Amino acid sequence: MRIAFLLHNAYAIGGTTRTTFTLAASLAERHHVRLVSVFRHRATPLLEPPPEVPLTALVDRRDPSADTADPRAAQPGLYFPAGESRAGQYHRLAEQRITDWLAATDADAVISTRTGLNVLLARFGPSHALRIGQEHLTHDTHPHRLRRQLRHWYPYLDALVTMTRADAQAHRTGLRLPYGMVEAIPNSVPATTVPPADCTAKVVVAAGRLTRVKRYGMLIEAFARISRQRPDWTLRIYGTGPEKDRLAADVERRGLGGRVQLMGVRTPLDPEWAKGSIAAVTSAQESFGMTIVEAMRCGLPVVSTNCPHGPREIIRDGVDGLLVPRDDVRAYSAALLRLMDDQQLRTRMGTAARERVTRAFAPHDAARCYEDLLTALRSRHTARPPGVPPWHDDNRLLGTAALYRATGTLLARGALRRLRRTALRVRVP
Repeated sequence: MRIAFLLHNAYAIGGTTRTTFTLAASLAERHHVRLVSVFRHRATPLLEPPPEVPLTALVDRRDPSADTADPRAAQPGLYFPAGESRAGQYHRLAEQRITDWLAATDADAVISTRTGLNVLLARFGPSHALRIGQEHLTHDTHPHRLRRQLRHWYPYLDALVTMTRADAQAHRTGLRLPYGMVEAIPNSVPATTVPPADCTAKVVVAAGRLTRVKRYGMLIEAFARISRQRPDWTLRIYGTGPEKDRLAADVERRGLGGRVQLMGVRTPLDPEWAKGSIAAVTSAQESFGMTIVEAMRCGLPVVSTNCPHGPREIIRDGVDGLLVPRDDVRAYSAALLRLMDDQQLRTRMGTAARERVTRAFAPHDAARCYEDLLTALRSRHTARPPGVPPWHDDNRLLGTAALYRATGTLLARGALRRLRRTALRVRVP
């Protein structure tokens, strides 16, 4: 089967890029796979793509490229959903390149990896190909106006893949999608060549983009509460982002300079995980939690907030990590202190964490799930008439209003009129 992945920017660092490269490499062992990046801003990707998988870009942002001088690059897009956080980057040139590529591709299946790209795939995807959207953000993080657009266009996808079971159910309910259309397939991580942590170093490690949702301020506060009791422990935070200056000021204000270190970006990160003994996650929400899996792969127990969706489907509380109520700083400090004071517990949990990742998040298992999904969808795809939404037969599950959106038929219009007339006549005692 010919499979194409459509990414926002495969040349930048990001969890979606890492997981897509991993999945593409596994699928490429049995299929023809290619990577298509909408944007390109540098000569080579920051993360190394699979050598056997070709990578192409549609829009070149490097100076001086012809694309930067194209007048369409200054015109706002028409189709990329306005409520999506990257909407400002999708100008007319980007949209045109995407729709031209979709019209010309010979792929049997196109898998898009961003919410806005899912909408473009649903609207302009080739009729001969399976159209699969991935959701790397949770349903609850989408603004209301974006959800309205997703509710309209997502039925034109053959499948929607979320990273967790909880988020799959949230998308089914919130967007009124048929049960069978939404599948939960967790991200995977390849085996590491770095020796696992021995959990003897007195170092807590955190990693990710420095944004408000990651709540590194909460982590610094939790660490500060116990820093005097355990003066030989340090906290290292890897990553960069808009919160960097505020976090640096917070560290200085608390007098933790040298104890709490903002380490910047490191690639690869595995050697840095292995230098620690505890991994820390304080997110307000996670769509999955790639840093959790990556830390566990390197033999670290993870202390994580029990935020919606991701962590609770990865960490087994008390076995390979600790889950803490989302907004309880005291409980988070206590969890850190518990692991700091018990090296045997850290070692035991770290070993269990590595075993957990090997069993549950192996790349070949994820690839097999996608192969099963593609096989099932292909039989359904060939059985339906051209131009009919993939889930036409299941529109009764969507409600009358969604039926109208998905088909636009006179039958649906009549159903809505009859529903309104009936509603006016009904009186409840």
